[in-house]
Amino acid sequence: MDRRVGSFVWDVRKEAANIQKHGLDFASATKAFGDPHRKIYTDEKHSETEPRCFCIGKVGHRVLTVRFTYREGFIRIYGAAYWREGRRYYEEKHA
Repeated sequence: MDRRVGSFVWDVRKEAANIQKHGLDFASATKAFGDPHRKIYTDEKHSETEPRCFCIGKVGHRVLTVRFTYREGFIRIYGAAYWREGRRYYEEKHA
């Protein structure tokens, strides 16, 4: 089952797994897209059947990495976490 919030959509089962693994719900993850300094990159390693991307943006005082794809006019989130690599990349680009 999918949940839609504005221009975002996600599978509620994937969200539940993400909460269990990373302690982060996808509604909170959408806030990374609101960072005016966010960076969006293509995830060439995981873009097999469709282009997949990363959004790295600051939410509060922490840098969040959101994995997503564009599908049917929506941003479809399939993973999110406060990954060290994303934080380092964000901080290097904004130092």
